[in-house]
Amino acid sequence: MTKNQVTDPMFPECPVRNVLSRIGDKWSILVLLTLDGADGKPLRFKAIEAAIPDISQKMLTQTLRDLEADGMVVRQAYAEVPPRVEYILTDRSRSLMPHIHDIVSWALDNLSGIVRDRTTYYNQGK
Repeated sequence: MTKNQVTDPMFPECPVRNVLSRIGDKWSILVLLTLDGADGKPLRFKAIEAAIPDISQKMLTQTLRDLEADGMVVRQAYAEVPPRVEYILTDRSRSLMPHIHDIVSWALDNLSGIVRDRTTYYNQGK
């Protein structure tokens, strides 16, 4: 196992836990959705950062590196002054996007009920 490999310590061989530990983090899905919204065109780092205003530069850098390591994005650096770096989805991540869009749709359809149920649950003193 390499230093940066993401696995569940209790179930290191479980493929579902392994994959979900990466794409289920706080930022990965937002980055993938942002890149998907570019309709197949590469996006520069600053464009991704602007689209997700509450992500820090450090977290965006780490998230993009992790997604690149998993073959979900391609990073293209250009030898220009100033340097230009662009990111684009891979075929692997494009095959995941319909499922992510389904999750987003489900979340939008169910958010108000979930918030209502949470409020009720926590107001009951549990």
